[in-house]
Amino acid sequence: MLVITYAWFLAQVNLLLAMEWNGIYAVVGLLFGFIGKQLMTRLRAARQKWLDDEDKKRHIQGERLRAIYELTSALTTTLSYKRVLDSALDLGYSALNPDPDTAASDPLVSVMLLFRGGQLIVGSVRRFTNADSRLIFQGNEGILKKIFDEGEPTFSKDICYDPELGRVIAFRNCTSGYCLPLRSGFNVYGAMIFAHPDPNYFSPDRQDLLDVIGRQAVVAIQNARLYQDLVEEKERMIEVHEEARKKLARDLHDGPTQSVAAIAMRINIARRMMGKDTKAAVEELTKIEELALRTTKEIRHMLFTLRPLILESQRLSAALKSMADKMRETYNQNVIVNVDDALAGQMEMGKQGVIFYIIEEAINNAHKHASAPNIWVRLRPFQQGMALLEIEDDGVGFDTEAVNRAYDKSSSLGMVNLRERTELVNGVLNLQSTPGKGTNVSVCIPLTDEAADRLHHPKSR
Repeated sequence: MLVITYAWFLAQVNLLLAMEWNGIYAVVGLLFGFIGKQLMTRLRAARQKWLDDEDKKRHIQGERLRAIYELTSALTTTLSYKRVLDSALDLGYSALNPDPDTAASDPLVSVMLLFRGGQLIVGSVRRFTNADSRLIFQGNEGILKKIFDEGEPTFSKDICYDPELGRVIAFRNCTSGYCLPLRSGFNVYGAMIFAHPDPNYFSPDRQDLLDVIGRQAVVAIQNARLYQDLVEEKERMIEVHEEARKKLARDLHDGPTQSVAAIAMRINIARRMMGKDTKAAVEELTKIEELALRTTKEIRHMLFTLRPLILESQRLSAALKSMADKMRETYNQNVIVNVDDALAGQMEMGKQGVIFYIIEEAINNAHKHASAPNIWVRLRPFQQGMALLEIEDDGVGFDTEAVNRAYDKSSSLGMVNLRERTELVNGVLNLQSTPGKGTNVSVCIPLTDEAADRLHHPKSR
């Protein structure tokens, strides 16, 4: 009986232990189930967040590429200079801030600086004050000097302390800045500058984007500049043709027209004298013949200067010597020509033609206004890759400063013609004159692109 009771007791104990362990297992199972569920929920949320972030990144990247494509297309298709500058800065903003939620509040500051007369002026800005927009920079200190000397973009961590850019009020709240030179070969157009208060804003990726934008901006500026040059050249050609027409009309009126009228009048006088004084009539007819011959020479000289065929067939030196002969024959004007034939032979035909008309204009001015007994024409080598043209006379001379001050009110276009024709050969004109001591017109003419760059940009940037 005792054994049965003991066995029953053990069975009850085992039952209780089994139930206890089952309870423990159930609790542990529930606990792990709850933890596992929470973990799965968090993993799913983290994965969804990662997917959302990746989608946002892809969306931002897509928007950035779309903005770059659209604005780059606008840059390369527009020929408006102002629109090119504005589009370049817009492109920078869109590329750096493709997310519209953050773009509006981004304190990014930017400016396009362009060279005008050796100085940097503000071409287009974003977030500049009115006073900042009127600033002028020299580009010979700090960041600007560095990018022009090295020709490479520069990152700055203290743009607000730059000796030149520190004058900009809008930059005083900025710490980091990224400056790009707008340069192509020897041509330096200016600089594009971005600044931000965040010192870590211009990451390597953003710097690469701005480098691409800078290169596109240079191409667009070149296109706009070339188009503007073509428009100005077209207008200048129209003015030149109009002036040539007016000059021909003036020359015909002052020369052959007056001579022909005089011939007609004197023939009428001679006809009346025929019945009264035959000898006097013969003398008058002789004078009429001389006048007719002189008028013929003047007309031929005018035709020669309008289109010197000898220039096309025998080049510049022969054309100048022929012009000197005609000046001596027609107007008794002594012109001495000294041209380096080898140097003239290096020039293309178009440049020789422009030089011929520069000389013709200067000689014509000296003959009409200087009362010069002699006019010297010299063309010789000058420095490496350059030629020097000089037209000198020993006439009455004039006060150059007084003439320049009153030039806008003057009807004469002699000096304007000289300047415009000098620009056609990419040269530099210098005119020196003193009352009573004659006049010297000198034109420095570059023969190569390198020489032209040295001539117009004596201080390399």
